[in-house]
Amino acid sequence: MASENLDAKIEQLLNVEKQMWLAGEIAGTRKAAIDILQLCFEAEAWKTLNDQIVVLSKRRGQLKQAVTAMVQQAVTAMVQQAMEYIDKTPDIETRIELIKTLISVSAGKIYVEIERARLVKKLAKIKEEQGLIAEAADLMQEIAVETFGAMAKTEKIAFILEQVRLCLDRQDYVRAQILSRKISPRVFDIDASKEKKKPKEGDNMVEEAPADIPSLLELKRIYYELMIRYYSHNNDYLEICRCYKAIYEIPYVKENPAEFIPILKKISWCLVLAPHDPLQSSLLNSTLEDKNLFEIPNFKLLLKQLVTMEVIQWTALWETYKTEFENEIVSGKFLSEKAAEDLKQRIIEHNILVVSKYYARITLTRLSQLLCLSLEEAEKHLSDMVVIKALVAMIDRPMGIVCFQTSKYSNDILNSWAANLEKLLDLVEKSCHQIHKGTMVHKAALKV
Repeated sequence: MASENLDAKIEQLLNVEKQMWLAGEIAGTRKAAIDILQLCFEAEAWKTLNDQIVVLSKRRGQLKQAVTAMVQQAVTAMVQQAMEYIDKTPDIETRIELIKTLISVSAGKIYVEIERARLVKKLAKIKEEQGLIAEAADLMQEIAVETFGAMAKTEKIAFILEQVRLCLDRQDYVRAQILSRKISPRVFDIDASKEKKKPKEGDNMVEEAPADIPSLLELKRIYYELMIRYYSHNNDYLEICRCYKAIYEIPYVKENPAEFIPILKKISWCLVLAPHDPLQSSLLNSTLEDKNLFEIPNFKLLLKQLVTMEVIQWTALWETYKTEFENEIVSGKFLSEKAAEDLKQRIIEHNILVVSKYYARITLTRLSQLLCLSLEEAEKHLSDMVVIKALVAMIDRPMGIVCFQTSKYSNDILNSWAANLEKLLDLVEKSCHQIHKGTMVHKAALKV
């Protein structure tokens, strides 16, 4: 009986909707469509609701405003008033079916693209909760929100970051990198208050972002945390360091010791683990100049050792920082089990660079003693550094001597000798001039 009453009411409203459409009444047509949806919601007739959504969207080339209102009403019921209607939904399958219906209805309609994107995100969330990560990621990747002119900037960024997160969860690092490049890091540094402009006539109005979308600074932190996850899979410590640096520069992080101390520790470890190059050296020096580093003096000392041209004793360093380092590995944020090997490798590389500064030639035996390694290990590490062009060295294996000077061509040697001779003659001439000047001033006669 209730079903018959519902059908009769729907039929009556469909007739009203037809009359309004023929009369060209947009408001009346929209109201009739929304009333039909509301009736189905109140009667909990979920299948009928799905059918009516499809019927109304295809009914005589329905007016755009009516379809927009219909989908927005459904989205409001499913998202903004979720708590009220989720309880009424008999099971998750019914809920998924309703979302799928709304997605299919809004497909290809540019005037409801934002609502469709929100529906897809909702469906992807359900799939993720069911453990279907790959399916959720595929759903999200179908939507290219960067082309949506009317969507708020923060909502676009949040949507793309969700796409990146799902790709990282399914370990699709190539696609995660492609998606992350859709967001320019400079967008997080734009002042939102200065960016707002009065829309010109004919421009698309940008919608306000939903209340659950994080602020731009929070999105900045989420973005860099996801990038840390991406760079961690191939142990790119320098890029991880730059990401932590960007998080550290966020005002509410830099002003709170509870926030910045753990991040400064991670920055320090990344700088120690990163291979030596100009960018690493620049970041290392800028970090040492940071006043907040005084809050963690043991890490300041660690970084100071790296910029000091002195050999670091690996055993002493490991005993001092072993607990801190293992705690970072256990946290699983960015350090893997391989990190301990990388740390030892970086200390050895630092020590070899220090030796190359003080010695032009050194025996392999003495080099291995300074590095606390066997002869074979010392030779291997030295050879690896020469291969990657971190330094210039030649090993005379029969003699067991390492030469840190490059061999010069005969022309270069002659040019160097000629330049030195020219400097010597200049000095002799200047000396003669000074002697002659002194003789003239004091009127001293030279003795032949």
